[in-house]
Amino acid sequence: MIYLVDIESIPTRYTSEWKWFVPQWFKENGLEVTVIEGDQEIPEMTTPGAFLNFGGTNMYKATQVHQISRLFVEDKIQDGDQFVFTDAWHPGVINIKYMSKLLGKDITLHGLWHAGSYDPNDFLGRLIGDEKWIRNAEASFFESFDYNWVATDSHEEQIHQVFPDVKLHHTGWPMSYTRDLLDRAKQSERINTIVFPHRIAPEKRLDLFEELSKRPELSHYEFKVPMQENLTKDQYHNLLGTARFAVSFAEQETLGISMYEAACAGAVPIVPNRLSYVEMYYDGFKTDGTVDAVVNKILELESHDLQREANDQANLLHEHFFSATRLLNKLKEINAR
Repeated sequence: MIYLVDIESIPTRYTSEWKWFVPQWFKENGLEVTVIEGDQEIPEMTTPGAFLNFGGTNMYKATQVHQISRLFVEDKIQDGDQFVFTDAWHPGVINIKYMSKLLGKDITLHGLWHAGSYDPNDFLGRLIGDEKWIRNAEASFFESFDYNWVATDSHEEQIHQVFPDVKLHHTGWPMSYTRDLLDRAKQSERINTIVFPHRIAPEKRLDLFEELSKRPELSHYEFKVPMQENLTKDQYHNLLGTARFAVSFAEQETLGISMYEAACAGAVPIVPNRLSYVEMYYDGFKTDGTVDAVVNKILELESHDLQREANDQANLLHEHFFSATRLLNKLKEINAR
């Protein structure tokens, strides 16, 4: 049995798609799955600028731990079972490790790492940093998982700067639905719109995008910040489907889902040559991350039809970073033992 310890669904985030896609994808590939969901009565709105609601996520995770503990109490957890945490930063992994060891259950634990205090530009790194309690907690999480999954070399290097001995495994994220989903929003006619597709958080550098929007050389463009407009998911996808460019100035990115979505919708991605973007994007879409460089890149590219290049970029990202075939194959391999 695969126990999927899922991440709470936020309507404006990809986690709303993960809620239905990941268990369906496992089942379609021959895996028996039980989803461990948490408290549904949690805030839908995230903490401002954050990926999750800081209080709500603990409500959700705590009720997941309660359900899993009951499964142990009722002796429903069997040797060979696997747990997949779609958010590895989950204190419940300690509870499961505790129960499995003391009750003699031979299980396998998988965790997908998004970020942590080891990243100085993430919320945990910025607000808590290297306090002993959080570093020791993360070290314990890493040790509890049998498979710590990351999607990029950049993320692996960042983790190893703080936790040099942690063994990490690579897989794309389970988002193979994205290309087809965004393809439906793609329009052949592009509008002179430049989109900032990120959360409004300090590490995403909205201030630089605002500076970009004031540049007279780009006065023929309309600049859009979807998170300021309270768009629905469909409205956001439609915006990406007509935009000419999507721009990132991010200083924290272990993968970069929003820029992938933009590329899938046909917007030309312009990214700084740092973080995960280094290994993920064609050189022609990279800049040094300054406003001047982005202005020059837009002026350089705007006279070209780049739909084929944007489509090729989206396909490359889909194949290497957003199709979790390595995770799937490992689950099947362990199941077959």
